Amino acid sequence: MIMKNITLILLKVMNNSMFLTLLFIVVGLFSCNGGTAKETDGTESPLDTICKSEAIKTIPVDTIPKYAQMIIDAYPEFDIKYSEGNLVFMDGSIIVCDDKKEKGFVEKLDNCDIEDMFSMSYDTTAVEPAYLNDCGRGRNEELFKKMYGSTELAARKNLVSVDWFGQKIPFTKINGASVQLKKVASELQKSPQLRKYLTNASSFYWRKVRGANRQSAHSYGIAIDINTSYSNYWLWSNPKRSETDKIRYVNRIPMEIVKVFEKYGFIWGGRWYHYDTMHFEYRPEFL
Repeated sequence: MIMKNITLILLKVMNNSMFLTLLFIVVGLFSCNGGTAKETDGTESPLDTICKSEAIKTIPVDTIPKYAQMIIDAYPEFDIKYSEGNLVFMDGSIIVCDDKKEKGFVEKLDNCDIEDMFSMSYDTTAVEPAYLNDCGRGRNEELFKKMYGSTELAARKNLVSVDWFGQKIPFTKINGASVQLKKVASELQKSPQLRKYLTNASSFYWRKVRGANRQSAHSYGIAIDINTSYSNYWLWSNPKRSETDKIRYVNRIPMEIVKVFEKYGFIWGGRWYHYDTMHFEYRPEFL
């Protein structure tokens, strides 16, 4: 009877500003976290129902994996959400984060899902890359084509011109990539002794990666190759080696240049075991 009387009082003051205060008092008295609130006949009271519904609300519906959150944070322009193992875009389209397939090193490059992209860490402290650490070399094509353009024509429509040491470099405006490249150029202009490494650069080029069937980052307008006269590429030095063979690391690009690029969200191909020291790529999810 006590419970029934209290419930009647609550119902009468539902339109009163004191309703919530009274509700919290009652919930505390009858302890939703461990107590009971039963009618004398053993049936569930209205308060018991309230307690159960509130408990349901506190259960997290989806726990976002760290790698998915890194994508969400890196590309706010797309307002990406996470739901039931998928990245969800504003237009309702989805990208599966983990295809649940066991993959070797090469397959992770050729058939890279979102989780695979983060199977290695981007190490800015290592003097030389660890064996087979190519963080950022794997790209989920569905994601990058969604953001930057699924065809050459679509990607070209997103390009703007960036002044780069006497050149006009086409670079995508999507995700603020061109703005960040302008910041790189502005900062490097303060170090004229580095200019020789930065001239004769190249950027947008819709193509496949050399020797593979996956799209190059240059296709999306997010990559720039600086002066090849001072650059090293693993296949130039090791033309007959496979992706899993051990190779010797070579680099001539000053770390001063690398640090400036990384400061503005660009990863460096010189941090890959399969080094490409001329290559810088806008990948803020790793930095």
